[in-house]
Amino acid sequence: MKMPKKKRTYCPTCRRHTPHDVSKTKKRKASELKAGQRQFRRVLAGYGGFPRALPSGDKPTKKVSLKLTCTECGKSHIIKGFRVKKLDLVEV
Repeated sequence: MKMPKKKRTYCPTCRRHTPHDVSKTKKRKASELKAGQRQFRRVLAGYGGFPRALPSGDKPTKKVSLKLTCTECGKSHIIKGFRVKKLDLVEV
């Protein structure tokens, strides 16, 4: 799927439609302090096997989230992930 690198869309900070720079979001390191991760570490610490079954197969497509950065105020917000095999950001 081809998508333009610049998009005119709503900015929640400016409260109006402004031009935005589009980029793919990058996955950040998971926090060790979250409740789920603390529980996982606690279960993993004792004697026994892995606490859950690993996923058997991959999905044919991955979800991609987009980060929109407003060119006027500089604030950015994220568009919810959608499934696509390949995402190309192109100049229009």
